[in-house]
Amino acid sequence: MFTNNKYLSKEKLNKWAVYAIVIAIFWMKMYFIQGSIFTLGVENANEAAILAFNPLSSIFLLFGLGILLAGRKGLLVTYIIGSILLYVNVLFYREYNDFITVPMLGQVANLAGLGGSITNILSLADIFLFVDVFAAVFLLFYLKSSRFPRFMPKRREGAIMAAIAIPLFLVNLAWAETERTDLLERAFDRNMLVKYIGVINYHVYDIVLQGQTEMKKTFADSNELVPALNYLNEKKTEPNSEMTGVAEGKNVILLSLESTQTFVVDNELNGEELTPYFNDLKEEGAYFSNFYHQVKQGRTSDSEFILDNSLYGLNRGAAFFTHSGNEYEATPEILGENGYFTSNMHANDKSFWNRDVMYDSLGYDEFYGKQDYNVTEEKSYGWGYLDEYFFEESLGKMEEMEQPFYNKMITLTNHHPFTLPDDKKYIDEGETNSGTLNRFFQTIRYQDEALKQFVEEFKQSDLYDDTILVIYGDHDGISENHQEAMGEYLDKDINDYEQFQLQRVPLLMIGEGIEPQESDTVGGQIDLRPTLMNMLGVEDDNPIQFGHDLFSEDRREMMITRDGDFANEDYVGVKDTCYDRETGEEVDSKACEPLFAEAEEELQMSDSIVYGDLLRYLDETELIEEEESDQDEE
Repeated sequence: MFTNNKYLSKEKLNKWAVYAIVIAIFWMKMYFIQGSIFTLGVENANEAAILAFNPLSSIFLLFGLGILLAGRKGLLVTYIIGSILLYVNVLFYREYNDFITVPMLGQVANLAGLGGSITNILSLADIFLFVDVFAAVFLLFYLKSSRFPRFMPKRREGAIMAAIAIPLFLVNLAWAETERTDLLERAFDRNMLVKYIGVINYHVYDIVLQGQTEMKKTFADSNELVPALNYLNEKKTEPNSEMTGVAEGKNVILLSLESTQTFVVDNELNGEELTPYFNDLKEEGAYFSNFYHQVKQGRTSDSEFILDNSLYGLNRGAAFFTHSGNEYEATPEILGENGYFTSNMHANDKSFWNRDVMYDSLGYDEFYGKQDYNVTEEKSYGWGYLDEYFFEESLGKMEEMEQPFYNKMITLTNHHPFTLPDDKKYIDEGETNSGTLNRFFQTIRYQDEALKQFVEEFKQSDLYDDTILVIYGDHDGISENHQEAMGEYLDKDINDYEQFQLQRVPLLMIGEGIEPQESDTVGGQIDLRPTLMNMLGVEDDNPIQFGHDLFSEDRREMMITRDGDFANEDYVGVKDTCYDRETGEEVDSKACEPLFAEAEEELQMSDSIVYGDLLRYLDETELIEEEESDQDEE
């Protein structure tokens, strides 16, 4: 009997040894990925220690639940699920320098369209990220000897492990808050959350946030719209009266240039201009050199959402997917009520980014997608239909449109991984340490040549005199993962300030009544709607707009990014650090504290409108305000 108890004791000891080894292997993988693949900005020894500690609570929770639900098989399944989750984040991070969110999971259909972009971010070395899975299989199912009897975990042991995860996480959180107080309130900063609580714990927290988000719309009421109306009324600035109606009755062509950043304008590679045509074209209209993109995970769809609504995109996922069923009073709907035919042109599948659904919600009359173009293998490369052919066909379609029209064109070719057929390479590759940046120079040069073809043909068409052309970049193409290469090319150190400035995208407006000029006013995509509406002389009754006329001399120069950073006429605020906007020198953080607070308040206001679908109450809220006003007069 004594011998049997001794044997059981040894068996139990060996069993927990297997647990310890499996946990240690997964912990080492998580630590390697978080510390070496993700760029989390560890700044001191305390943060390094937190980063090393934070995987433990999530591992205990994950494995504990697996054992609790299905014993040994459950442990292996959760090990594999955890490995896949880590790897998906690795791929996503390589592409977007960000982490997957629950709303993004609803966009898996987009993966079918990524093509070469996916293969470009895969690496043969990635197979080593799964070697540990085979080790886990061996330990759990095939390791058997007199020293290690068959491994058979018990459900109660899973419950114990899951329970241990709770105090481990509380210790982790308390430790993390010695570096960053109110950490969980900073849901917009996913890099920070992963650095302090780990990638798997971040996903658990993200699920909690998603549940809260779903509840916001269910329990929203009209009273929640009042603070936003008051806030926007307080921030309101008058548009430039001299620009009011200068384009009245004109057509509008919005040309969204894929992944185009301002740093390429007036810049060269090996003595050759990157955008020679655009450099000349910008002298013919109003060019804005301090204009920023404001997108997040929704990328191009975010830029569309911001443009048409003058609302901020979401911090998690894309409104085109998560809130396509909301009620909006968007630009195409308002212009449609004023006699405009409204349309979109994008030679990709209509369902990509849920555009076919969202465009209906925004009030577009027509969407010209891939099936409406003569897309052939000979005319396609990389992401699809080459820009030159897209431009040619699109101009023909516009010439047949009912006028006046409002039409948005979205290009494709200058898209990661930035590849071209040899006969379309009008410039040599770059010579930095980043193949992505080196190829980007070639696709941006090709795009400029295709733009030249389009604009010159447009000038010869009957549309030219009756149309304003707006050309803008949708988002960055070169992420901060390529800072070293950007530093090589620009011959400067790319710190947080410089990286922020690289988020500028070109904006050019050409048409009758628009005087050639270069403006250095600080603005963003959220300002496009009020600017266009004022130029068209259209009465825009929707008071829920966060943008300001870019031509107004009295405008509030405050551009806010989805991360809560900002730029105004004096300062740039990035990650709680304050910089002089002109020099880039760091200044006293107190100068930016109220501006960071303002940025956070504005983003929360916009989010409350989108998450709560509050525009459905707009007429009702306005009616209440009018009734209150009438009562006051009596």
